[in-house]
Amino acid sequence: MKKLSVLFLFLVFNLGLAQEDPSNAYQKRVLEAAEVDLLFSYYNQDGENAAVTGGEGTEELTDATSSIVVKMPLNPDDVLTVDVGISAYSSASSSNIDPFDKVSSTASPFSASSGASQSDALVHFNPTYEHSSKDRNSVYSAQAYVSREYDYFSIGFGGGYTRMFNEKNTQLGASFQVYLDSWNPQYPIELREGFFDSRITGTGTYDPGFVEFDDETRNTYSLSLSLSQILGKRVQGSVFMDFVSQSGLLSTPHQRVYFSDVNDFFIEDFQLADGVERLPDSRFKIPIGARLNYYMNDLIVLRGYYRYYSDDWGITAHTASLEVPIKLNDKFTLYPNYRFYSQTAADYFYGKEIAVSTLDYYTSDYDLSAFDSHQYGMGVRYKDIFAGTKVFTFGLKTIDLRFNAYDRSDGLSSYIFSLGTTFVAD
Repeated sequence: MKKLSVLFLFLVFNLGLAQEDPSNAYQKRVLEAAEVDLLFSYYNQDGENAAVTGGEGTEELTDATSSIVVKMPLNPDDVLTVDVGISAYSSASSSNIDPFDKVSSTASPFSASSGASQSDALVHFNPTYEHSSKDRNSVYSAQAYVSREYDYFSIGFGGGYTRMFNEKNTQLGASFQVYLDSWNPQYPIELREGFFDSRITGTGTYDPGFVEFDDETRNTYSLSLSLSQILGKRVQGSVFMDFVSQSGLLSTPHQRVYFSDVNDFFIEDFQLADGVERLPDSRFKIPIGARLNYYMNDLIVLRGYYRYYSDDWGITAHTASLEVPIKLNDKFTLYPNYRFYSQTAADYFYGKEIAVSTLDYYTSDYDLSAFDSHQYGMGVRYKDIFAGTKVFTFGLKTIDLRFNAYDRSDGLSSYIFSLGTTFVAD
């Protein structure tokens, strides 16, 4: 299941680093008190280029995600963060892995089935440990990650190191991540062994000669480097670079492909698969980007972002965004934002019935096609400076409410609401 990123929900860890008191009589804690973040988002999308049905069909999807993030100071130098969440989705597209269990409508790529793959939940668990040096100029981190959904399991781990120089005006960072994933492939129903249906129509005999994937694992290794610098009283900038290597089953087993040199076969209005997407078993990605923050005055900040992306599948992409926080008063801040994205197509992308069966690699997933996209959004933050509002023994620190709308040149559109609250212990 391709999920656009519900990835508009994000966390910022305010570590409040400070220098050690020369007298050594008191060491300021990295995190003064435990904090709890409660996060929720609702995502909805629609389009007519579903990869599950070979690049043509409904892309309707809804996703509700909730997470709880607990940050706990273990001592003055160490912080443990635990992130636990669940994402429950309903997808008309993935329901058509088996489109023939409809009881009241004709099988079609433009309507949802009622099969088991119509809905599912992804559950994740992500603990992170951070240690700061006594002088607060070094931060070490280690983390783990586990997630599961009906056809995919992921386990990961990583670590990082951040070093501050020049009275903390300069910051260097390096981190790595490893993900060891495994598929439980859910092939299109008509490609499974023993499938037979007397309703099949077409010229000749439907016999795609489908062979299942041998490797059902996917491994991802990434290295991230960053440099942040305060350039002046009003300007802060940073640059970053990632190196990402993937190997294993990089195809999605339930995404159909239709060939131009193979006869068409149907059950009702649904075209049977000629095969599923086949992609190389390795991929190397390099994103390079920069951020620039300009503090116009006490009320307005400009936050600019640019990223260039390239991989060895032939995709190059450009991302540019601007966010302008506007401080209305001591408690309320608005966050208007805009994001532009453009990419070229992968070498292996073909629209429906464009690829031929003799090719080694092919996909009709429009996420790998050439497209432009625009995202518009608005957010509002409420900040209670004194955490006066109480829930049990926790005081309310912030409330964030955001809305973003997304439009893609191939017709995909989506929107997301997100709500985040932060509580701090007394």
